[in-house]
Amino acid sequence: MNGRLLAASLLGTSLLLSSCGGVGDAAREDGENGLIGIAMPTQSSERWVADGQGMVEQFEEAGYGTDLQYAEDVVENQVSQIENMITKGVDALVIAAIDGEALSDVLQMAADSDIPVISYDRLILGTENVDYYATFDNYQVGVLQGTYIEEALDLANEEGPFTIELFGGSPDDNNAYFFYDGAMSVLQPYIDEGVLEVRSGQTDMEQIATLRWDGATAQARMDNLLSANYSDEDLDAVLSPYDGISIGVISSLKGVGYGTEDKPLPVITGQDAEVASVKSIIAGEQTQTVFKDTRELAEVAVSMTDAVVQGEEPEVNDTESYDNGTKVVPSFLLEPVSVDADNYEAELIESGYYEESDLA
Repeated sequence: MNGRLLAASLLGTSLLLSSCGGVGDAAREDGENGLIGIAMPTQSSERWVADGQGMVEQFEEAGYGTDLQYAEDVVENQVSQIENMITKGVDALVIAAIDGEALSDVLQMAADSDIPVISYDRLILGTENVDYYATFDNYQVGVLQGTYIEEALDLANEEGPFTIELFGGSPDDNNAYFFYDGAMSVLQPYIDEGVLEVRSGQTDMEQIATLRWDGATAQARMDNLLSANYSDEDLDAVLSPYDGISIGVISSLKGVGYGTEDKPLPVITGQDAEVASVKSIIAGEQTQTVFKDTRELAEVAVSMTDAVVQGEEPEVNDTESYDNGTKVVPSFLLEPVSVDADNYEAELIESGYYEESDLA
């Protein structure tokens, strides 16, 4: 979705919400091929708005009606919305779960009604009633983030020690562990060798997780890390798995004087190439983000869903990686791209994902 389409989608969704006075509800009539229920987690992250609207457009082009709903990160809302979609008689469900372990009962309802389920971007856990999974290579996302820090600090050649603090994603999102494992596959050897030093000692996901990927939560934790561990030494790098967390981290760092010529900001990673973070990269604050082209993911999800509804086998390229605790879910993985100040124009503007004016 290009910048203008994204802006139009945001405006359209805002108008819709103001007219219906509730959680995002973009229900439409059945298309000639049926009705697809699309359950998205929240509109507070622009990428989910782009994902939802992108799927609506592509499903409609394929002859389907859509019922797109956003639960605003409230699990009970999402369960209720999915129940309503099942009652409405949708032909398939595409779900980006808020809590990957909270949908077992409602998906049993879907199975009892012979409604196939496509897990979108976030793996649905603990149930056999998920048919396919469309996502990016989440382990590779973490590898890109860890590798960026490795190369930015020249860890392979420098003795260090360089200081680093680690942030993880939401503990109820299976992807967060893939991001963490991918990043630590690069960073852990340097921590073990003493080239990287985590002064807080917080390196396990249980210690570094950020519930609901919330930037304010990350900012508060960064405040505490800085006051407890960095009063006499500067921080060289922050592993952040998501742009919203990165923005919170940067706010904390700037609050204690980072971002000046005498006290530059550390290397800070991110994910999703959200407008605020791309602008931050251009301004020399956030250092990197991982771009996941939601247009491509929507295309995969629509193709998968259409195949299932038509009684055909969807294309998959991974049948081993994504065990949800009950079954290994056949998946299609897309490749993420590392973006920084050197290549954002080529990856984000020239590709049509954003227009230059979006990032001004």
